[in-house]
Amino acid sequence: MSQVRRRARGVAETDLASRPRGQAGSREKPESQDKEAVSTHAQRILVVDDDKGIVRLLRTYLEQAGFQVMVAYDGETALHAIRRERPDLVLLDLMLPDRDGWEITRIVRGDPTVAQTPIVMLTARVDDTDKIVGLNLGADDYLTKPFNPQVVVAHVRAVLRRAATGPAAPRVLRCRDLTMDLDRYEVSVGDRRVELTATEFEFLRALMERPSHVFTRSELIDSALGYEYDGAERTVDSHIKNLRRKIEPDPQHPTYIETVYGVGYRLRGEA
Repeated sequence: MSQVRRRARGVAETDLASRPRGQAGSREKPESQDKEAVSTHAQRILVVDDDKGIVRLLRTYLEQAGFQVMVAYDGETALHAIRRERPDLVLLDLMLPDRDGWEITRIVRGDPTVAQTPIVMLTARVDDTDKIVGLNLGADDYLTKPFNPQVVVAHVRAVLRRAATGPAAPRVLRCRDLTMDLDRYEVSVGDRRVELTATEFEFLRALMERPSHVFTRSELIDSALGYEYDGAERTVDSHIKNLRRKIEPDPQHPTYIETVYGVGYRLRGEA
């Protein structure tokens, strides 16, 4: 399946916000998809990106999946469309002309009339810090470029399913006295708050999501950070050492993160 790489930005268009509700995106629609697109049951996705090639690709795949697609090529038009068109979900690039994706998310989450609109960030910003900032601002998902459009569609469906079931329960992982709040990005051991770097947090999350599972170093990198990570496998040892120093009662004799010699690491579920 093809991977899409970000291309040069085009000139922003601002015609969406002036279209009548329900007709946005009707132009350029493949003839074979017309029936699905005008269905009253089709969920409406606002694609916000100033790269027309990416917009065209996302639109094709989303419409093939039965969604009705609206488009905005800059931040100001996107905000106007969100408030006027009330899309079921916003697929949002971060680096936009005028208002960027961070500001749009902040404004949407602060506006009670549209605050519940699901937002999926789709961006070339791949740093863990950017992901954390995006999720903390209120994004429901964070995807990076290059991307597989079918995977994007799958994430859109997943976010819409979660939105349909109402407010999600707090996402908390626990292992004995060790607690990780995924929504707040907080870790504690008993009553003691633990400060982790973004990378340490992701390594610990991967371990806590699969207690007792033995990770090789490469598997742990993939589970925690994804394929974009450029670090050597041995850097895992350095992060594990730091994690032990912060969460273990005695880092020299760890009881949470165990070394499986010749393989890698695992989180011990029981004391």
